[in-house]
Amino acid sequence: MTIAASYAALARMLDYPEEKEHLQSDYAVVSTFMEKHDLDCSLSTFADFTAVSPLAALQEEYVATFDFNPATAPYLGHHLFGDNQKKGGYMIMLKQEFSRYGYTPAGNELPDHLSVVLGFLAHLARQEGNETRQPFITECVLPGFERMHSAFAARQGSPWKTLVEAAKLLCAEDCKEVQSC
Repeated sequence: MTIAASYAALARMLDYPEEKEHLQSDYAVVSTFMEKHDLDCSLSTFADFTAVSPLAALQEEYVATFDFNPATAPYLGHHLFGDNQKKGGYMIMLKQEFSRYGYTPAGNELPDHLSVVLGFLAHLARQEGNETRQPFITECVLPGFERMHSAFAARQGSPWKTLVEAAKLLCAEDCKEVQSC
């Protein structure tokens, strides 16, 4: 499994669940990569939840976690800047980066949504070396994941918490060669 495949799988897993089977196959991709690189993350919590829950329960838990709880909203700009003008600048910068590297997000999510940002990292990983991706992760992604991960402290039982943790670990692993990470 490649880091690009892992980013893409996590992007799909952190999007609104549409099909249970895809969540389970994406889990296998991410889990394999994490094990191969000795990244300790309790992804099995998510796998166990998806195995026993019908799709409607997965969707309900997703909405309760990400849509009805501002502390765990799936938007990195929200975690980095709250609701001020700096968030707007962040969104514009993301769109410019997407355009610069030929990435067109699928769907209608805002550019700072976890699934969109992880999809962009997958796109970069498939296209080029670390020179672009690592600084982007360090400056624009990891600080948001750090804050979001902290926000999940109050939601210990959420299966989505482990996915946020996995994304944070994957990004940290990807940029570990960069001194500022």
